[in-house]
Amino acid sequence: MKTIFKCDLLADTDSFPHFWEHTIGSGHAPLGLRSDWQKQLKRCHDELGFKHVRFHGILSDDMGTLMNENNQLVYSFFNADQICDFLLSIGMKPFMELSFMPDALASGSNRVFHYRGNITPPRSYDEWRDFIHTIVQHWVQRYGLEMVQEWYFEIWNEPNLSAFWLGTQDEYFKLYGTAAEAIKKIDPTLRVGGPATAANEWIPEFTEYCKKESVPCDFISTHHYPTDSFGKPGDDTISQLAASKRSILRDQVINTRKQAGFLPVYYTEWCTSSNPFDDLHDEPYAAAFIIKTIMEAHGQVQGYSYWTFSDIFEENYFSSVPFHGGFGLLTIHGIPKPSYRAFELLHGLGDKIYLVEGSHPTVDVWITKSASSVMILITNWALPRHDIKEEIIQITLLYTRKISKAFVERIDDEHSNATTAWRKLQKPQYLNHDQVETLESASSLLKEILSYSSDGSSVRFDIGIPIQGTARITLLTT
Repeated sequence: MKTIFKCDLLADTDSFPHFWEHTIGSGHAPLGLRSDWQKQLKRCHDELGFKHVRFHGILSDDMGTLMNENNQLVYSFFNADQICDFLLSIGMKPFMELSFMPDALASGSNRVFHYRGNITPPRSYDEWRDFIHTIVQHWVQRYGLEMVQEWYFEIWNEPNLSAFWLGTQDEYFKLYGTAAEAIKKIDPTLRVGGPATAANEWIPEFTEYCKKESVPCDFISTHHYPTDSFGKPGDDTISQLAASKRSILRDQVINTRKQAGFLPVYYTEWCTSSNPFDDLHDEPYAAAFIIKTIMEAHGQVQGYSYWTFSDIFEENYFSSVPFHGGFGLLTIHGIPKPSYRAFELLHGLGDKIYLVEGSHPTVDVWITKSASSVMILITNWALPRHDIKEEIIQITLLYTRKISKAFVERIDDEHSNATTAWRKLQKPQYLNHDQVETLESASSLLKEILSYSSDGSSVRFDIGIPIQGTARITLLTT
């Protein structure tokens, strides 16, 4: 049985900014000094349109930004500058997460991750203020105020979790307020925001604090994952996802938008799950989830930063397995996963979006247009252990312009899927050059001619969408 979706292409459209391209996530600041990381980020910028990148630990000791040498505070911004220099050289900018605490300022020794970022409050908030003022002032002097005005300064990472912040909520607010005032003292046009929380938390409390204490805040930032607080303690990732709800991230985004009031909203982390070794990250499931989630956030946020662009990542350890379920859109070898191809499909969408009629339990359809094409994006997605099957859908378009060509690009088990190709190679752990080339080719999007019928006033076609599959149909017009 076919499900029918309809759209009037003669009707008015809404604007469709590519808000998800504002920022993309990475792991840890020192990775930005690696040539392979830099090569992959440039590819993501060039092919997917990302404009900013966010990472942890620009202030941590392994960056050497502030050290205690013979009881003297020593500033050293060379490594941080090297990263910023590179970003600007490829047309990108930092979404600068100011974390973690330099040991020279820290009140304790509690740490997080393989690289041991210090998660304690400063021993002196005056010293913290001076430090933030000094490093941001340095960047303004080095790059110019006009450039740094295009940066975003986010204070800390997930302070509502004890794994990342040993202080209280009030202590985080003091950390934020001290840093925000230090940045605004340099120039009031510099952008600073927070609370950078996990699971959409602390937003009402944070906005109330800023209002009550007259603390500057230019944007709200937070994070969420479909595994947040679902399932029972100790559940594996699949069980957490199975206990989640369809479109839960959409519902959370809408609520955050309301809580933020007039302030812009930037989600600075989200992904298929919060597990850094989740096989679904490498599968077509992730591609369909990404597209559905982004399209449902339209009109609610100013930025929606996927975590992360690359498997060059080391929070737990650096895995050498080509497909190990990492967060990245690209593997450690730079091979695009289905998730990368999802962002490629999204990047090619037009800047106007239509209203589409029709509904289905697992299938969603969106239609955009540009000056010379109409693009129809389709997903057939469900959470693990939820009902789903291959679907045949029919799309009818009210349209009078002549179509010169129609083609479809797919992401599913048999299309744009390097993971399947890797399995066919017997899952080699260490790839040679030829294997990398083979997997790169297997990941590519292919254009297949699509047949359709037209009576001069409407266009109609049928298309099958496999389980956890994605398709983008392009109609070129004359």
